[in-house]
Amino acid sequence: MNRRRIVTLIATAVASLLVATSLPAVAPSPVLAQSQVTLLVSAAASLKEALEEIKPIYQQSQPNTNINFNFGASGALQQQIEQGAPADIFISAGKKQVDALEEKGLLLKGTRSVLARNRLVLIVPKDITGITSFYNLKDGKIKKIAIGEPRSVPAGQYAEQVLQKLKILPQVKSKLVYANNVRQVLASVESGNADAGLVYITDAKISDKVKIVVAADEKYHSAIIYPFAVLKSSKNADTAKEFAKFLTSSQAKAVLKKYGFILP
Repeated sequence: MNRRRIVTLIATAVASLLVATSLPAVAPSPVLAQSQVTLLVSAAASLKEALEEIKPIYQQSQPNTNINFNFGASGALQQQIEQGAPADIFISAGKKQVDALEEKGLLLKGTRSVLARNRLVLIVPKDITGITSFYNLKDGKIKKIAIGEPRSVPAGQYAEQVLQKLKILPQVKSKLVYANNVRQVLASVESGNADAGLVYITDAKISDKVKIVVAADEKYHSAIIYPFAVLKSSKNADTAKEFAKFLTSSQAKAVLKKYGFILP
């Protein structure tokens, strides 16, 4: 072997060694599989406690999925979504709002379902006596009746329907005080700023400052259902579909039932 060939072989070996030592070791990376995904769920205010309890149960098996909630009136949330606000899942307290989004092609096909049902009840502050029915709302001692704003709050729409069916809306209309969501109705009655209010039974059950007078007959209002769906604009559609599926699981249903929701 001549000298030139030996020098060439040595140079090649050294170059190969330098390349090998300069490159990082290639190994399977778990980064993609373990990357954190954040979902934003826009949901009716009446679901607050139940969904916040469901969240950690889901995250026990899906620790890399973080869930944030945007609670509010269903109509207001619908408008936010229509105007392009980010959200992965929408849960409404009424069918009307989800129907509107579906008609505009904003829902991911095949993901719409029903989470639960609810009842509408008349509540008063705990220390109030002498109120036994909706007809007592006409009494002079009842000055303010809190309900949700019917144009954006499903509970307000249901409340107005009940008052109309009972033929007492004309007599009590001047007493109505409108709130931006059903939890504001509850707060008004709790604080005494309203003498009575119409909320969901699930709202009334979380408060020790109000009492239920009577539940509205379901034939007097539209069905109170909570439809939900993954939004077409979701950037994490697969993860959103997984969480949506969990919302119909036995674990999630147990929490909803605990808070007084009626399972579909």
